[in-house]
Amino acid sequence: MSIATAIGVAAAAGAAQLGVAYGTGVITWRPEPDRLAESAWSAGVIWVAWIAATSVVVGAVVAERLRAGAPEADDPEADDPLADGGGYDDRFSRLLGRLVLSIAAGIGAMITAALVAVPARDAAVTGVDATQALAVGYVGLGLLAGVIISVGALAARAVAANLMATAGWLWVLAVTAVMVGVIAGQEWSVVSLGFWDPDVGQLWWGNLLLPEAGIALAAALMIGALAALPAARRGDHPAGVVISGAAGPVVVAVAYVVAQPDLTGVAAVELSRHLAAPYLVLAGLLGSLLVGGVRPRTARGDDRDQAADDDDGSLDTNGAVAVPAARQPA
Repeated sequence: MSIATAIGVAAAAGAAQLGVAYGTGVITWRPEPDRLAESAWSAGVIWVAWIAATSVVVGAVVAERLRAGAPEADDPEADDPLADGGGYDDRFSRLLGRLVLSIAAGIGAMITAALVAVPARDAAVTGVDATQALAVGYVGLGLLAGVIISVGALAARAVAANLMATAGWLWVLAVTAVMVGVIAGQEWSVVSLGFWDPDVGQLWWGNLLLPEAGIALAAALMIGALAALPAARRGDHPAGVVISGAAGPVVVAVAYVVAQPDLTGVAAVELSRHLAAPYLVLAGLLGSLLVGGVRPRTARGDDRDQAADDDDGSLDTNGAVAVPAARQPA
């Protein structure tokens, strides 16, 4: 049941995200201003690689959460091989279960390849002949990255929370950029994954365009901290809490590296975005590190319970409770 859920949710997530992207003009393979064809292609393949990876993560995480909340998940006799326990208690079996669920989500997210292949054949890019096959290839790389990242998301709730929060933020940012352009009456412009220039001036620091890079870095820092905080309060494993801040930015950075590894001759703004993407990982990691030392919410109560147990009695070397002897009258 969990496998079928992962396939269905991943397929729905991929179709829904591409529907929003095509409907809002975030992805346009043949833009109206022909001069933006190459920029639109670069931004488009980055988006489809990220959407493919994100769809896999969503499918795997949602399926795991639904399975964990089902009544039969608590039944030790359940025949679901992905259930906690389920007859397996070793780490290899749990890892195998997470991998199976991630691969199932990857199969469901393959619908993105079909939804990209058809419109991508209309793209006209200098030096690119088989645009349809190349775009599908980027989708395949995104699917592979998504399967790998999903295994970590299933192992740590903080990682999953960061991935989901980052995906939500990126869509809010993209739709905001589109709406601002429409309200201002501008012609179609490229909407890059994770970056938006608020048009407050060309402020550069080296090769980085500071306004849009600053927004992206601040968002990664805040999401890294806010997504990790509930896990730290719950007392989740510290390693998962600390590394969770890098999860969402890693998917963004991978999409940029996969889609355009050669930066020779690109525009200055596009170069800035490619160079800033790895720094998002560091910003997110810093955010989760800042809350990594937060004490679990139940730590103080556990200390009081332990102190009460110590007052009531103590365990002797044989494991029996030593009851204080009755006080003799004077």
